[in-house]
Amino acid sequence: MSLSIGIVGLPNVGKSTLFNALTKSSCAVIANYPFCTIEPNVGVVSVPDDRLAKLAAVVHTDKLIPAVIKFIDIAGLVKGAHEGEGLGNQFLSHIRECDAIGMVVRFFEDPDVIDTRESSDPIENARIIEIELQLADLATVDKRLSAVERELKGLNKEMVYAKSGLLKIKDNLEKGVNARETELTEFEKGALKDLQLLTAKPVLYLANVSEAQIRDSAFIKKLTDGSLGEIFLPISAKIESELFDLSDEEKKIYMKEYGLDSSGLDDVIREAYKTLNLITYFTAGEKEARAWTIVNGMRAPQAAGVIHTDFEKGFIAAETIFWKDLVDLGGWSHARDKGKVRIEGKEYLVKDGDTMLFRFNV
Repeated sequence: MSLSIGIVGLPNVGKSTLFNALTKSSCAVIANYPFCTIEPNVGVVSVPDDRLAKLAAVVHTDKLIPAVIKFIDIAGLVKGAHEGEGLGNQFLSHIRECDAIGMVVRFFEDPDVIDTRESSDPIENARIIEIELQLADLATVDKRLSAVERELKGLNKEMVYAKSGLLKIKDNLEKGVNARETELTEFEKGALKDLQLLTAKPVLYLANVSEAQIRDSAFIKKLTDGSLGEIFLPISAKIESELFDLSDEEKKIYMKEYGLDSSGLDDVIREAYKTLNLITYFTAGEKEARAWTIVNGMRAPQAAGVIHTDFEKGFIAAETIFWKDLVDLGGWSHARDKGKVRIEGKEYLVKDGDTMLFRFNV
């Protein structure tokens, strides 16, 4: 599966600077005025994973294929976007295509960067975005409700579940509660699986901070402990952009100056996997060593289907071993000789770090 995160926020909060830094590119236009991004910029980056190179070494392949994550830099949102203000309609349609939302909130102060915010309160500005998404979802729910009520005349049982689910979501949205926080039954979820609501998507709150703020441990603690209402991931778009052309060794030295253990990209990817409940499994052989992203809780046939639908349809079994065991034992043949390779069937729940070879019928 391919993971995509939409980078959103009010105009001039540093979205494009952050996008360029995360994707190590310069395709997003950075300008000191609102709406310099019209069409979304898309960048695909490899998910850092030290395990992959170690696996490649023991199976004697030079071809490494990491998992990837797609970042989408979306036009700035303004109050009234749900009614088409600014680039509202384009903005909302692009968000629908993403797996998760990376909401960039401006915490830094810089008189040289035009500030279009109605309030200097970062939390209030995050709330503006959230309200616009909720209002857009209300319009979507009302439209679906009208269609469902027409179908109910035919006593369609699925429509009964759809209506009850929609009414729960609508009631919450009108109270300012996001769709993802609405408790639905499995029947209601099934009837509404194609609804694609914006506030049903998970959100990563990204606090764009200054160099001084990122050094302030008390301030960072306040961002990350939930005391501001949401848990913010502190990231400095300016620092990340300055890391752009540095070697790995230079990056370590530079980050150490700011008390950083990892880059913003690593932090965002780690939080995205955690928020979306994703894990990584591997395939490794002479042709290639490859990382695959799946949802935690997938069974072996579903995991195989991420490679190809035929693998899932014709699934027989999966030779399975934890990645480190395979590395420590020096490859598949030695691992088999030691009896460390397990044969797992259709009910096996794949774990993070599993390395698998699938057996299937064509």
